[in-house]
Amino acid sequence: MILRPIDQLLPHAGKMILLDRVMEWDAERILCERVVRPGDAFVQATGLPAWTGVELMAQAIAAWNGCQVLAAGGTVRPGFLLGTRAYRADVDAFPPGTRLLVEAVRNFHDDEGMGAFTCRIDAPGMHAEARLTVFSPHDPAPFLDPRNSLDSRGTPP
Repeated sequence: MILRPIDQLLPHAGKMILLDRVMEWDAERILCERVVRPGDAFVQATGLPAWTGVELMAQAIAAWNGCQVLAAGGTVRPGFLLGTRAYRADVDAFPPGTRLLVEAVRNFHDDEGMGAFTCRIDAPGMHAEARLTVFSPHDPAPFLDPRNSLDSRGTPP
């Protein structure tokens, strides 16, 4: 298990990287850390809003994928959050200074890139959880091409 800097594992850049580091990972699971700091993206006076927990979980899954791909000699590529089920957080915000542990456990993952993960965020006296569905295609280019998008009526341009 090689622990790489988080910016090598994610297709994100700069302030959009919301995780600080990977603590451990294996074929089925990843554990990441985030310390809530004033001035960071999305952080308000009360802290990091709990709704950002979904993105923290999605980035943990992306980091898991990055670990898997790099270990196999591949290249990190974009993936897509397709949805979540029953995201629950027992706080409205994670206060500044809080050390968050973000875990994602693989429930399902196929050869085409579809996956489902059970995720959680834990800190003293705080907990959030959800199940996320993701898609990491071998070639994300067709999905990122604006010519393949739908207009506001749901029809191709």
